[in-house]
Amino acid sequence: MYASREDIGYDFGDDSKVRSKPIKPNPNIDGGWAWMIVLSSFLVHILIMGSQMALGILNMEWLEEFNQSRGLTAWVSSLSMGITLIVGPFIGLFISMCGCRTTAIIGGMLNALGWILSAYASNVHFLFLTFGVTAGIGSGMVYLPAVVMVGQYFQKRRALAQGLSTTGTGFGAFLMTALLKYLCIEFGWRNAMFIQGAISLNLCVCGALMRPLSPKELREKYVVRSDSEENRAKALSHSAETIKSNGALGEEPEKKEEAANEEVFGSVQHTEIGGKSGSGRSMYGLRLFKTVSQLTLTVRKGFALWYSSYFGAASLFTNRVFVAFVIWALFAYSSFVIPFIHLPEIVKQYNLSRQDNVFPLTSIIAIVHIFGKVILGIISDLPCISTWNVFLMANFTLVTCILTLPLMQTYVGLAVVCALIGFSSGYFSLMPVVTEDLVGTKHLANAYGIIICANGISALFGPPFAGWIYDITQKYDFSFYIAGLLYMVGIIFLLIQPCIQKKQPREKSTEEAQV
Repeated sequence: MYASREDIGYDFGDDSKVRSKPIKPNPNIDGGWAWMIVLSSFLVHILIMGSQMALGILNMEWLEEFNQSRGLTAWVSSLSMGITLIVGPFIGLFISMCGCRTTAIIGGMLNALGWILSAYASNVHFLFLTFGVTAGIGSGMVYLPAVVMVGQYFQKRRALAQGLSTTGTGFGAFLMTALLKYLCIEFGWRNAMFIQGAISLNLCVCGALMRPLSPKELREKYVVRSDSEENRAKALSHSAETIKSNGALGEEPEKKEEAANEEVFGSVQHTEIGGKSGSGRSMYGLRLFKTVSQLTLTVRKGFALWYSSYFGAASLFTNRVFVAFVIWALFAYSSFVIPFIHLPEIVKQYNLSRQDNVFPLTSIIAIVHIFGKVILGIISDLPCISTWNVFLMANFTLVTCILTLPLMQTYVGLAVVCALIGFSSGYFSLMPVVTEDLVGTKHLANAYGIIICANGISALFGPPFAGWIYDITQKYDFSFYIAGLLYMVGIIFLLIQPCIQKKQPREKSTEEAQV
């Protein structure tokens, strides 16, 4: 059934005044270089997310090397995964100032440095700093630009493009697991981490492929649309419209500031032309002043956009649906991570190790997860299908599986539930699409940074919380039940807020009629 964006509190305005004359479509939007961006993002997901899914191999090596408790050693992996996502809002600041390409290249070098320094670790606490923090921050600086750039280059096939790029997580889980296992056997875990650090330098190449769109190309992305696509683009929630209409993010102050700076730069150029007979030192000083002024302007504009998005009058948090989205993200990601961490122990308790060794349940999740991302992306791009409804249905399926998984005590039953978990968790590819629909492309970097930050908090504390519940009850059942119930609370927030958004305009019109 078709469901318009009104289902989540969107309003359609009169677009007769805002239509632009049709122009020649940009070949790089939904085609051309856009597919190179998808390839870059795909490789980023293999090298970052795939490596993090394979950290169990290194975790076993660290346990043997440092003879620390399982809980303390597990924090190395948790820190790396959590910090990768938690730093999202701060990476949004780098993107606003430097752009996605520069941010990703710096992040690639930082990630490689973290892997290489970890090869010289003398204890677990050393790994906290080098691998958990350094490599984690570097991963975050590459991951967020990889997602944002796909959103910028695609309009008609956004969900499919995000689905294809994020399948790198599943492929990476297989490739990196096999690679790290081989390297650890042949060269030892220290040399394996050193080699992995060298491989991670390819993230800089992925960042170099993230060619930014010019302002003209960004305008063309929104001008060339059919009538239905124009409606979808303007189908923002009431609070999202508040964000765009606020003066804090308005264009007038920016234009005035740009005009003033152009006058300064123009006067500098005039001085350079007229002062050719002057000394070379003064000319060098003028050029240096011009460069510093341009850099200062870029930093000021980037920081102003970042600050106003989070703390200003046009804060993203004035969008109630977006706030509900953040609350949902705080509970959602742990429900996907917990099975990966604790399924092997559950299999051992149920005496299913022989079947699991033949075809591990975590591998079933990873394989079906790849197909889930692509299929859900294709379905969401259909003109008669609402991305929001597909997103909600996938969430309902996943939370149902989390709640029923403890009831399955046979390998076949667990395999079926794990397959459904893998497929329904493919909604991760829809998260950037839903976020962009809520806040627009201009605020996508900051908004998605907040979302993955919430996911990072969930990934950081979810598995240790599940282990703590097991220590108390000596069963994993309650860990899944509590995680599922918290997940359901997040879904309820997603359902309630759009209803409130739809109800408010009606109440306002009733009050005006009475007056």
